[in-house]
Amino acid sequence: MLTTPKVSVVVPAYNVSGYIQETLISLELQTFSDFEVLVVDDGSSDDTAAIVKKFEERDSRFQLLQKSNGGLSSARNYGIRHARGKYIALLDGDDVYHKDKLATHVDRLDRDADIGVVYSASQTIRDDGRPTFISLSGKPIHSNLMLALLCKNFVGHGSNGVFRRCLVDEVGEFDEDLRSWEDVDFWLRIAATQKWGFYREKRILCYYRVRPSGLSFNLMQMRICGEQVIQGAYRRSPELIEPMLPTAYAYMYRYLARLSLQGGDIETARDFIDQALICDKSIFYRDMRSLLTLVSVRFFAIAKLAIGRSLGSAKYAKKEV
Repeated sequence: MLTTPKVSVVVPAYNVSGYIQETLISLELQTFSDFEVLVVDDGSSDDTAAIVKKFEERDSRFQLLQKSNGGLSSARNYGIRHARGKYIALLDGDDVYHKDKLATHVDRLDRDADIGVVYSASQTIRDDGRPTFISLSGKPIHSNLMLALLCKNFVGHGSNGVFRRCLVDEVGEFDEDLRSWEDVDFWLRIAATQKWGFYREKRILCYYRVRPSGLSFNLMQMRICGEQVIQGAYRRSPELIEPMLPTAYAYMYRYLARLSLQGGDIETARDFIDQALICDKSIFYRDMRSLLTLVSVRFFAIAKLAIGRSLGSAKYAKKEV
């Protein structure tokens, strides 16, 4: 008789044959063992599926699901629909969990019925797995969760959140029309219920890989998606969100400027910084990371050297955004 696992780890995977083994090994090493792993091969053309099948053959907790390519949100939703666990953990096919990631978050969810989402501090790693100097504390910058998420995705990235399965029934799945910002949109919908709390574990329990890419970020698409997410939050809570809109847009432009800088496109970075300054220049003296972005854009040559030394290249992208 099959037992029902407490946690379903959903792993969207698209052409990650060079990384998926390390990702799945990090799950094998978890100190908490009552989980299933649903690897959703989203139409890969490399050896991703073959590598996953080896884990499937040696460990019954691992399962390979295959579908035609539909994007990150589509893969996550497909995995969640097949999930049997009470809790859902998200882990992209090239990121890595600390061995205590699941144990720590499950303990919190079990003990606090008002917490809907748990996450941790995280650290970026290079393409070769070595850590960089960049870490994400996950600390919200505003006491109101919706306002905090509009300014910064304090969960950090798509491999960090563990949440109650019932939240999907309450707020809906990931929006498959969004090619980026889909995780922010999901967290915003949860925050808008004003029913569920988010809990931050201060320890670094997740490692987020930045991968080399000769392609520039699709910044126009990211900008459009960001605007859609901000407007969606405004429609759900207009009185709360309206006073915050200039600041939300300033942070969005600051984020796009940072991505442009990482991609080596200094002219676009300057344009986005200028737009951020127009929307709300106060973010640059209230928030250290925003100030660092501003300084980096203004002193691009030095920033380019620092990025290259940390990440191994001046042009880096994170999977599909």
